[in-house]
Amino acid sequence: MDLTIYDVVLGPWMTDKAYKLNRDFKKLVLRVHPAANKPLIKEALEKLFKVKVKDIRTVVRQGKTVRRFRRRPTQKQTIKKAIITLHEGYSIDIWNQAGAPALATESAPVTEKA
Repeated sequence: MDLTIYDVVLGPWMTDKAYKLNRDFKKLVLRVHPAANKPLIKEALEKLFKVKVKDIRTVVRQGKTVRRFRRRPTQKQTIKKAIITLHEGYSIDIWNQAGAPALATESAPVTEKA
């Protein structure tokens, strides 16, 4: 299967643990295509975000059978995650870019009605 750099990264993985990894250890957790390997993930991140990748670890979470519906088991989707460590001086702010609630820096003036 021929993957382009735009097909590799599917989006951020937003969980409490991923946020803690980002905050404490400056690591990113991204959801990637199941057929993507580490060199392809590294190439895609370096070209898309113009950063230098130091280390990549991948995790494949197999989909579990959750329940049965009309005598057929339903199954969660199998996903692949990549935990990325960037070199010093580089960062990708996925928590504010991906639609996560960010703290407002400026607030609108409050008017009181008398």
